[in-house]
Amino acid sequence: MTTKDILHETFSALTANKVRTSLTMLGIVIGISSVIILVSIGQGAQASIQSSIQSIGSNLIMVSPGASRSFGYGASTGRGSAKTLTMKDVEAIASEIQNIQAVSPEISGRYQVTAKGTNTNTSVTGVEAAYASVHNVNVDDGSFIDDQALQSRSKVAVIGPTTATDLFGEGVEAVGMTIRINGQEFKVVGVTRSKGSGGFNNQDDAIYVPLTTAQLFLLGDSTYVTSLSLSASDSTVMTQVQDDITALLLERHRISVAANADFNVLNQADIVSAASGVTSTFTLLLGAVAGISLVVGGIGIMNMMLTTVTERTREIGLRKAIGAKSRDINIQFLTEAVALTVLGGAIGVSIGWLVAYGITYFGILQASISMSSVLLAFGVSAAIGIVFGYYPARRASRLNPIEALRYE
Repeated sequence: MTTKDILHETFSALTANKVRTSLTMLGIVIGISSVIILVSIGQGAQASIQSSIQSIGSNLIMVSPGASRSFGYGASTGRGSAKTLTMKDVEAIASEIQNIQAVSPEISGRYQVTAKGTNTNTSVTGVEAAYASVHNVNVDDGSFIDDQALQSRSKVAVIGPTTATDLFGEGVEAVGMTIRINGQEFKVVGVTRSKGSGGFNNQDDAIYVPLTTAQLFLLGDSTYVTSLSLSASDSTVMTQVQDDITALLLERHRISVAANADFNVLNQADIVSAASGVTSTFTLLLGAVAGISLVVGGIGIMNMMLTTVTERTREIGLRKAIGAKSRDINIQFLTEAVALTVLGGAIGVSIGWLVAYGITYFGILQASISMSSVLLAFGVSAAIGIVFGYYPARRASRLNPIEALRYE
């Protein structure tokens, strides 16, 4: 049989019973579209988290006090909650560690903030001027915390766009307004540019005040910091800078074993790698769950093809009687099975793409469709046709022509 004959016979066989063909193909359509949708959601989540991590700074290294260790049956000391990182540690790191572009000590906490009868509970961070460059913070209106505000312990604040809306309403000029933090009045001197709320926290719902002001009026303690952020001069030296900081703090805190460290040092690449690993596993799990429906669809195709072989037994016997080889019969039925799955795969990819696009367009979730997932979907659909169509095709090719002609 020629290729043209095979394709013509395949078309005739699939259109002979359109309802059965459509219902059989529906399993593949649902399976492929589910894979496309769920994998695209997983990939979108991964891209969103990576973008959020990258947006918090460039070549960023973060030092936090405390370590996640348990003592007996007691509670663990959470990172960032202990008072083990001091301003003297910050000064030592700034003066002794090489390849550091900027250093930003920070103290943070959540406070109830009020303004003109409105209130919100948000993160308040005491920062120095270097915070803006270390964390890629840009100001849309007004200015950021400067050295003069630090030296004079000014009660000034820079707020995020979400905080500005919560306190003053949409479209209201926030610069120049007064807010109260922990009972203290602060004048708003700037509003930051929106970064979005994806990832771990909402960077637009935040307030920044001078570090010295926060130490004096909010914490009443100028000794400790809750975190330290550093910007390395180049991405190639981040690991070296991280090791140097660890060695210096171990020496300063008189700790001989790194496992007993009362601080934690992370670089941005480590966080991105860890987050990517988690989201990749999540994406794989979603794809595997959706893949179950493909197996169900493949079983449906095998069932249909076995039924088709039974219905066309006399036709198979007649073809063999007039010279058709077993190989021709095998190829014919295998082609029909593959055509079913490939056509169902094409429809499934189209539906999956449209649904994923709609999810992103309407802001429900972030979905990202890659060409690799589309090609994988087509490959899987073709493979299902071969795997689940092989047995019925082989069974058809092995029919005895005499017994087939006698079949009723």
